[in-house]
Amino acid sequence: MKFTVQFRNTPAELVSISRRTEIEGQSARTTLPSRFGSRDKSINFQKLMTHTDSVRTRKSRRIPPGIVLAPILALALAGCKVGPDYHPPQTSLPSGFTSKVAAAQTNAAPAEALAHWWTLFKDAQLDGLINEAATANHDLRLAQARVQEARALRGMTRSSLFPQLNASGAYQRSRTSANTIQGEQLQKIGLPLTQDNFNAGFDMNWEIDVFGGNRRSLDAAQAGLESAQEVVNGTLVSVMAEVGLAYIDLRGLQKQLAVAKDNLHAQEEVLTLTHDRYQAGLSSELDSARAQAQVSATAALIPPLEQAIQTTEHRLAVLLGKTPGELNDQLAKAEPIPSAAAMVPVGLPSDLLRRRPDIRRAERDLAASTARIGVATAELFPKFYLTGAAQLQSIEAKDFFDGGSRYWSLGPTFRWPIFEAGRIRQNIKVESARQEQAAIRYEKTVLTSLEEVENALVAYGKEQERHRALVESENASQRAVTLATDQFRSGLVDFLNVLEAERSLYASQNELAVSERTLSQNAIRLFKALGGGWPAPDNADTTNLSASH
Repeated sequence: MKFTVQFRNTPAELVSISRRTEIEGQSARTTLPSRFGSRDKSINFQKLMTHTDSVRTRKSRRIPPGIVLAPILALALAGCKVGPDYHPPQTSLPSGFTSKVAAAQTNAAPAEALAHWWTLFKDAQLDGLINEAATANHDLRLAQARVQEARALRGMTRSSLFPQLNASGAYQRSRTSANTIQGEQLQKIGLPLTQDNFNAGFDMNWEIDVFGGNRRSLDAAQAGLESAQEVVNGTLVSVMAEVGLAYIDLRGLQKQLAVAKDNLHAQEEVLTLTHDRYQAGLSSELDSARAQAQVSATAALIPPLEQAIQTTEHRLAVLLGKTPGELNDQLAKAEPIPSAAAMVPVGLPSDLLRRRPDIRRAERDLAASTARIGVATAELFPKFYLTGAAQLQSIEAKDFFDGGSRYWSLGPTFRWPIFEAGRIRQNIKVESARQEQAAIRYEKTVLTSLEEVENALVAYGKEQERHRALVESENASQRAVTLATDQFRSGLVDFLNVLEAERSLYASQNELAVSERTLSQNAIRLFKALGGGWPAPDNADTTNLSASH
C-alpha cells in the first residue's frame, strides 16, 4: 500500500491524497474496499493470500517507531510555518514638520531630554511629583499587571511546543454480579466475584508542530506581550503629561488668585480714596458707589479660583495614588509658574516611529494579527501526535511492582479535518480581515501622531506670540492705572477713567497669568505628542519598523 500525500503550503489550496494499492504479479490488482471504494465483492481474499505461487506480495515487516517518527521530526525541525511571514510596514514620512517654531529644535532630538522632559522646567517639586507618580499611579500599575498577564499567556502558548506528561494512579474494588455472563465465567474458573484493581503510571502526549501552527501562536503571543509593554509605555507618557499639566494648572491658578487679591487690595485703596473725597465734598457719591461695585466684582472672582486650586490639588493626589487632600499642605505655598527651556527638542517625523508608544503598539498588533493568519491556516493541514503510556496494573497489591504488571504503549497518530463545511477557510478570511484592520489602524495612528505634533507646534508657537503681546499690554495697563490715579487725585480726570484703567489692568494681568500657564502646558503637550516621558531605544530598528523618506 502506498500513500501519496501532496502538501501545498498555501491557504487557498486544499491538500490532496490519493490512496492506491498495487500487487505485482500476473497483472493482479485490487482496490481497497471502503465506503468510497469499489462495489466489487467477487475477490476471494483468502485465496489471494494462499496462492503465493501465482501472486507475489511483499512480506509485512514490523517498522520500528524511530523510522516512523524520523520524517515527522525532520519536518518539525525544518521550521515549516504556514501562513504569511510578517514584514514590518514601510512607512513614508515627510522629511520635516511643516509648522515652524522659533523655539523648536528640528534637528535630531536628544533622547535624554525627551525621556525626562520635566527636568527642562527646573522645578524640583515637579520632579518629585512625577517620580512618585511613576511608581504609585493606579493606571500605570494596572497596565503593568496586564503585562504580567500577557507574559503568562505567552508562557502557556509556549508550553504547547513541548511534550505533555501526566501521572495517574487509581485503586478500585468492585464486585461482579453472579447473574451475568462475566460473573458465571468467574465462578466457573474459581475466581472471586469481588476483585481489587491497582493502577499507576505515566502518559505522554506531544503534538509535533510540523506546519508551525503552535509556533505561529507563540509569535502572536510574543507580539501581544510586546504590545502590552507598549501600553505601559503609553500610559507612562500620559501619566507624566497629566501630572505636569495639573501641576502647571495649579501654579497658574495660584498666580491668578494672587493677581485677583493684589487688584482687590489696590481697588480697596481707591475705594477709601473716593470715600474720603466724597466726605470732603470733592467728588460725588456716584464715584464711591462705582468703586464699591468694582471691589465687590473682584472679590467675587476669588472663591472660584480657590475652588479650582483645591480641585487641582485633589487631582494631583489621585494621580500619585494618594487620597484627595493629602497634598494640600505640600502644595499650599504659591510658587511661580515653571517655564520650559528656551529650545524644545522636536527632532524629525521619523523619530515618532520609535518614540511614540501608540505607533509601536499598533505595529506589534499588526504582527500579532499576521501570525494569527498562520494559526488559522495550519488547521488545513494534518496534526501529528506522539502518544505513549507506561503503567503498572495488577489485581493484587503484592504483585503490583512485579515485572509482569508492566504495561506500556507508544506510537504516532495524526488528525486531519477532511470536511468542515468551510469553517477553516472562513476563519482564515476572518483573521485576514483582522490583519487588514490592524494595518489600517497602524496607518491611522502614524497620521494621527503627525497631526498631534503639528498641532502642538502651532499651539506652542502662537502662544509665544500671544504671551509677548500680553506682556506689553500688562506694562501699558500698569502705566495707565498709575496715570489715571494721579490725575484723579489732582482732579484732572473723573473716576470713570480710573475704573476703566483698573479693569484693563486686571484683565491684562489675568490673561498674562493664563498665557504663562498655557505656554508651559503647550510645551508639555508637545513633549507628549513627541512621545516623551519614557526611555525609548536609540535605534529605531528595535521596533522592527522602517521609514522611507
